Amino acid sequence: MSPTSTHIVSALYDNSMQIWDAATGIELMELEGHDKWVWSVAFSPDGAQIVSGSSDMTARIWNMITGTEVMKMEGHTDPVRSVAFSPNGAQIVSGSDDKTIRIWDAMTGNELVKAVGHSDWVRSVAFSPNGAQIVSASDDKTVRIWDATTGHEIIKLEGHKHYVHSVAFSPDGAQIVSGSADKTFRIWDAATGLELMRSEGHTSAINSVAFSPDGGHIVFGSADRTVRLWDAATGIELMKLEGHSHEVNSVEFSSSGAQIISGSADNTVVIWDATTVNEVTKIEGHTEWVRSVAFSPDGVQIVSGSNDKTIQIWDVTTGNQITMIEGHSDYVQSVAFSPTGKQIASGSADKTVRLWDAATGTEVMRLEGHTHWVRSVIFSPDGGQVASGCDDKTIRLWDTTTGNELMKLLGHTDSVRCLAFSPSARQIVSGSVDRTVRLWDPTTGIELKRLEGHTHWVRSVAFTPDGAQIISGSDDNTMRVWDATIGNEIMKIEGHTDHVQSVAFSPDGAKIVSGSADRTVRLWDAATGIELMKLEGHTHWVRSVAFSPDGAQIAAGSNDKTVRIWDIIAENAVAMMERHSDYVPSMSWTSGEITSVEWTSATDSSDSIVSDTEDHVAPIRLSLTSQQLSRLWISQTDGWLVVRGHPDIRLFWYPPELHRTVPIPPCVQMISTSGQSHLKFDPCSLGPNWQSIISPHMAISD
Repeated sequence: MSPTSTHIVSALYDNSMQIWDAATGIELMELEGHDKWVWSVAFSPDGAQIVSGSSDMTARIWNMITGTEVMKMEGHTDPVRSVAFSPNGAQIVSGSDDKTIRIWDAMTGNELVKAVGHSDWVRSVAFSPNGAQIVSASDDKTVRIWDATTGHEIIKLEGHKHYVHSVAFSPDGAQIVSGSADKTFRIWDAATGLELMRSEGHTSAINSVAFSPDGGHIVFGSADRTVRLWDAATGIELMKLEGHSHEVNSVEFSSSGAQIISGSADNTVVIWDATTVNEVTKIEGHTEWVRSVAFSPDGVQIVSGSNDKTIQIWDVTTGNQITMIEGHSDYVQSVAFSPTGKQIASGSADKTVRLWDAATGTEVMRLEGHTHWVRSVIFSPDGGQVASGCDDKTIRLWDTTTGNELMKLLGHTDSVRCLAFSPSARQIVSGSVDRTVRLWDPTTGIELKRLEGHTHWVRSVAFTPDGAQIISGSDDNTMRVWDATIGNEIMKIEGHTDHVQSVAFSPDGAKIVSGSADRTVRLWDAATGIELMKLEGHTHWVRSVAFSPDGAQIAAGSNDKTVRIWDIIAENAVAMMERHSDYVPSMSWTSGEITSVEWTSATDSSDSIVSDTEDHVAPIRLSLTSQQLSRLWISQTDGWLVVRGHPDIRLFWYPPELHRTVPIPPCVQMISTSGQSHLKFDPCSLGPNWQSIISPHMAISD
């Protein structure tokens, strides 16, 4: 994205780049000149130019206004993987498969410096905040710091055991973080090259790393389905975001960005608190896959649509079902609240769009005309119209007062899977099985822009709150951010390991939430594309997600037939204990330093476990408050719950039959036909202050 956030530049595998207007999504121009794939694009600091790196072994500078090629920088002998402008815009750095890093004069295109040292592909390059240094990451397993003036290697950072995928400077330039295929991320002192910190324990590669804007935290996303938050100063892991247990298919932000809803292939819908990352509620009641979820405008209720042919309205706070709406004769594919919250629109495989009274659940209107499954329904910002997308390849606009069909939009060559109105209602964006994203004028039905780049079905689309950008999610496992004015691709976001089912911007436009068939819900920085959180817990695809209006929670709906609500500030982890044959209502520690753990069965059976220090529980070497304990316990594969970062400090077991009923941190609540159970640590203490310890208890509700 341009520095002013008004334009987006995108690169496609057809060797071209597009510039898009961030406000309207309209494509302003196409940049052609590269002979092979374009791997990397970046704006100059003043937004006047664009630099691109390609498999044709060149880096090129383009005029952002005219789209003309300003200069071609030749010298690399292999594909150029990464390009970036210096902070003052005077230079460009490029990294290539030819194992070199080159610095170019942005005014003349002359090669100023050639930095040689890597013994394999250079994957990532970046300038330091002051422009004096460059950091690079390579398949030779090293991170290197270079003098940006001379090209001399200053420091070689060694330690990674596999390809290094990503590097970044801290905001003050004092540290560097790197993520690698060796399943670790490392923090380095940028001045001395010393390794300051290392994270281990992941089961797969780390794909993305980043410092928080204040430099106090580091967040990363890993292929092991977790997102972890670390304190950059102490190295303490603050949070492990888990919850979904299967693919997440759909996500949506609430209007305020405080909550996110996610729908998963684990049959659940989850609401996430976007500030705490705790699973607040798990809602169960549907008997088939949950296809779609949406918050009411006031954030008090959630509506969900399911393959069980019903629409259900839920209380966000309690997770209780308020209303079950029946009427559709086939799968309910999409649901949406009207802007006033008084009506609900639904689209179904029975080929109809229906409007319902949100208070009573009665059918207000049936809109007929589509000849195949209706995949998506949305209200216009003023509530006067409903738009529907269908497998019959059409988009139809309906009058919500009369039920009349106002317009049919034609152009897609395959099923229309998703729709969104711009905040101004002047545009509609659609995504299709034909792999395109298209912009339409809802007053004339004219196609304004066609955004191409995805290599598979487009499942979900959404506008930013200001209408300047569009986000799309696809079966190609990526999300793409587009300029809504010119139609250029600004950013491609990767990280999911399966189809992206649902995407949405937060109400303030600063974050993106996504749900995927990899069973996760993920939170991303909308400006950088950096993954902030990974929420796991669903046991099947997540079909739909949304933020609460205040942005504090996320809700997710899944094929596991549940809805989950997450608080996304504090972190919770999954617990799996497999020794008891029934519910465990109470537990107690028998000494100040927790030298044993005792379980009491919920029945009269003698099914209990007592663990002594010598065999099972390590002496406590740290102090934790009840609040810290509630966020810092994680589960082991052997069934034990342990203190995060201290796998030798075992706390207790948890019976497997209760797993489906427990809001797993960061999940804080659930709605389930099997009831729900909560593990509480309030009040208790771990460590020397043992006198304050009391027994945590399990509250069981049927």
